[in-house]
Amino acid sequence: MVAIIDYKAGNLTSVRLAFEALGVDATITDNPEDILAAERVVFPGVGAAGAAMVTLQELGLTDTIRAAVASGKPFLGICLGTQIIFEHSQEDGGVDGIGLVPGDVRLFQPSSPYDKVPQMGWNSVSQLKVHPLMEGIADESEFYFVHSYYPMPSDRDWIVGETDYADVTFSSMVAKGNLAATQFHPEKSGRIGLRLLENFCRWEPSESEAD
Repeated sequence: MVAIIDYKAGNLTSVRLAFEALGVDATITDNPEDILAAERVVFPGVGAAGAAMVTLQELGLTDTIRAAVASGKPFLGICLGTQIIFEHSQEDGGVDGIGLVPGDVRLFQPSSPYDKVPQMGWNSVSQLKVHPLMEGIADESEFYFVHSYYPMPSDRDWIVGETDYADVTFSSMVAKGNLAATQFHPEKSGRIGLRLLENFCRWEPSESEAD
């Protein structure tokens, strides 16, 4: 069973429906026991980092998320769920994240009026390394993005994929060990997004992926 962490964000149902389309049992829950009992955990979200962190703390889920990752089970962050597993975000005047990924999250500051913020739409992902979640997905494939802030790991070993937007090359996918996270929305990215989620459901992280 896949547990989809419910921290009162907006796109949880679309994530569940994507798993249902793959024939995978997925449950939206804010119950720590259910999250820790699940075979796999997904941490999606939209909204603001500050409000999300407050909600997580009120629900007692920050420690649950750390424990789920520490347990070694496959864990996937999506969009805001990716940003707030970093150490810090510039959003809301500066917010400390959960700290699972070294680095910070920064605001796009485009010099061109043609680069709108938030970035909304399709953009390509350059694959810097092979990862099981990208199996069968061609390099430079396009995924769907909706975001004003972008993640930047302080350790480049975390970076699986990069994307260019608004004068910035940012980390659109990070991974190490049993943790992977995407700035794009696989559940809104059609066939290739479903392929990534299908790969996640088959993924058995190895010790070599933690190096």
